[in-house]
Amino acid sequence: MNTLVCTRPSNLEYKTSEKPVLTKGNAIIKIKRIGVCGTDLHAFEGTQPYFEYPRILGHELSGDLIEFDDARGFQVGEKVTFIPYFNCGACVACRNGKPNCCVKLKVCGVHIDGGMAEYLSIPSGALVHGAELTYDELALIEPLAIGAHGIRRADIKTDEFVLVIGAGPIGIGAIEFARIAGAQVIAMDINEGRLDFCRRNLKIKHAINAVAPDAVERLIEITSGDMPTAVIDATGSQKAINNAFQYMAHGGRFVLIGLQKGEISFSHPEFHKREASLMSSRNATREDFEHVMTCMKNGLIDPKTYITHRVGFEEVKDNFESWLDPANGVIKAMVSMP
Repeated sequence: MNTLVCTRPSNLEYKTSEKPVLTKGNAIIKIKRIGVCGTDLHAFEGTQPYFEYPRILGHELSGDLIEFDDARGFQVGEKVTFIPYFNCGACVACRNGKPNCCVKLKVCGVHIDGGMAEYLSIPSGALVHGAELTYDELALIEPLAIGAHGIRRADIKTDEFVLVIGAGPIGIGAIEFARIAGAQVIAMDINEGRLDFCRRNLKIKHAINAVAPDAVERLIEITSGDMPTAVIDATGSQKAINNAFQYMAHGGRFVLIGLQKGEISFSHPEFHKREASLMSSRNATREDFEHVMTCMKNGLIDPKTYITHRVGFEEVKDNFESWLDPANGVIKAMVSMP
């Protein structure tokens, strides 16, 4: 079968490998769609933590179930997606209902080879029924679930002001699910094109350019001096994360969905006097996947509008680097398999 391998930073190569063989407790999917996410782009750049080369990228996937073992309720030929965080089921996190941060977690396309391939073998327990959703929609569930999980971690209340920093695909998911939770959402980014996308497609009333000289004043004005009670980072930028502590209201929460390799730095007195909460948000759970799918089916979100670039599998190598350039206006690149 054909695969696309990231052999080292800034290098992708098409290679041929053996089609996976069905083994006990696993299922084989014929891949139909691959969403390209920030993790893939950061791996290509060489800035992705938890990563080793060479690696087949790709974990935002959908396809057809062609073989399986021990997947009760599934049928050969049905449309599926899956939860790409493979957990051990026995560690302290798994025992406490947090398989998304399993001690021995293996994320498809990060710790182990992913889905930029014709076929992929996964644990049967990770399968998710496709129901009536399209391949495109199914491939978009995972990134939306990341945002949904972060919003659930933040425990958003109706009408509170929530600032989401970073209006890429993950940030868009956080914005959507903060809105669905009843929040008054403020989007922040340094890319005016993405802020315009939020205003136009997500109907976000408040959108602020982070490098504008009056960014803090805008937040004060919008929140009537209170500042946002929940701040969500979806940038993965060290500078953005460190800078965002100043945006938080007293008694507020700061949730880090974005991930970067460096160290967080902030003023302890400023953080302490707010009695603030700092949380990380890693991956998502089946509960988040189900919430996303329900919202799609009920028309609360239309993820197809996020797809700005489409290519066939044979075109990925030539186009991949261009998706890193903000000038190209990429929200979500979607790859189609034959």
